[in-house]
Amino acid sequence: MKSLKGIALLIVANLLIFTTLFITFQVLVNFILPALGIDIRASVNASMLLWALVLGFGGAFITLLMSKQMARMGMQMQRIETPQTPKEHLVYNTVAEISRKLGIKMPEVWVYWDDEPNAFATGPSKNNSMVAVSSGLVTLLSDDEVKAVLAHEMGHVWNGDMLATTLLQGLMNTFVYWLSMLAAQFFRDSEGNPTFVSFAVSFFLQIVLSFLALIPITWFSRRREFGADRFAAETYGARPMIGALEKIHRRAAERLAQDTVATDPLSTFKIGGDWKGLFATHPSLEQRVQALVDWEQRSGHARPTPMSGDAWRSKDNPWG
Repeated sequence: MKSLKGIALLIVANLLIFTTLFITFQVLVNFILPALGIDIRASVNASMLLWALVLGFGGAFITLLMSKQMARMGMQMQRIETPQTPKEHLVYNTVAEISRKLGIKMPEVWVYWDDEPNAFATGPSKNNSMVAVSSGLVTLLSDDEVKAVLAHEMGHVWNGDMLATTLLQGLMNTFVYWLSMLAAQFFRDSEGNPTFVSFAVSFFLQIVLSFLALIPITWFSRRREFGADRFAAETYGARPMIGALEKIHRRAAERLAQDTVATDPLSTFKIGGDWKGLFATHPSLEQRVQALVDWEQRSGHARPTPMSGDAWRSKDNPWG
């Protein structure tokens, strides 16, 4: 499947980058720096890079494995298992329908009480995930628009966006930890012991580099948003998705409500965006609407013909 191929390529890319980093590290410490009269071989070794790898990817994957539990922490949420109200039936049945067509285990379905219209998906895998919508979203949008938003979130699940983003986050974390630890070595005492200055340098660089690491992470997030939007258009048509985006954008502008990457770890998976420019986790409304309009024109129709489960996996299907 295309989504699995994309994730596999990302894993291979991460391994290649790490291998390149490891070789560069060895050449720098053992050959280039000694040639320049800087010998830190006694205090710097390959284990530093391995520790950076363990810390970088370890933290990212622990967060992924606990993502569903973390999403529910501090939020007034309720799981829908036996729908009672019309809106609950709409949300639950839509997720069930898409899951059935995709041939995956149905994600947990949750609602949470928040006037801000939003939705998100998270979880360690497409067969172990959750989809949540806010009360503000189902109140603001029409039924067709709610279904489009749910299809968007299911697109994130189907495309493996949570795992792919975690891999990229782990790679960026590895760079941050390694470069911070490497720089701190130059400020140890004559016996190679840590000092206050080396600790301060490492801490400062971790903050600065973590901030810079958001640039590739948020760029990647923006690309995945286009894919999830197209998934929604392929499922229920472009027009409901466009209508949902425009309503959410208007409400956000009215309320001046913006999440931040620093305080909201789920921001890359929410339907609404945050920040601007290089640090935006979502494309602009104009870009997303234009991409949907372009898809609609290429496809030649506003609402696709319902597909069977096998059609979702065909080679001609961009999501299969």
